Amino acid sequence: MPKRVGILAIQGDVEAHASALARIGAVAVPVLREKHLADLDALILPGGESTTIAKGIERLGLREPLRGFADSGRPLLGTCAGAILLARESRHHPVPTLGLMDVVALRNDYGTQVDSFAASSDPGSSLAGLRCVFIRAPRLVEPGPGVEVLVRVDGEPVLLRQGNRLACTFHPELTNDPRVHELLLG
Repeated sequence: MPKRVGILAIQGDVEAHASALARIGAVAVPVLREKHLADLDALILPGGESTTIAKGIERLGLREPLRGFADSGRPLLGTCAGAILLARESRHHPVPTLGLMDVVALRNDYGTQVDSFAASSDPGSSLAGLRCVFIRAPRLVEPGPGVEVLVRVDGEPVLLRQGNRLACTFHPELTNDPRVHELLLG
């Protein structure tokens, strides 16, 4: 039976994540209500605009249900804005976070939209040769002792794991490389 992966559908590239999941045989489920979380195997908080997504989480009453999902042990992936929302705090025009990973997110720390770029992961990263697409990306700093850096680009941590939670500063859904989504489901 295919894995069912929720994608928080408040704002962001939900369709690109759905396509990436379909390529690895998983079923994407848009999430806008607490009841949508019930039968999921994993959950993605996509990139987009973190202020808009944070306000949507509050408006829809999803803060505690999302925290409960993470606490249930099911895997969770936050990409770009989603990584900001997973952090213990955000800086540079802070937004309310879920506090689910022991890391600080620096919003838009790689620059503005015109500073967007793609780069390969550093040699020695657990996902060698991974193409990473950065769009107004956050930087993740001050990881706590329980946070593992899986991938670096130019020495900077760009994919981190803490237990069942993954925070990714880039957009893996914008490439044909399935490894980040496979890692979520692995």
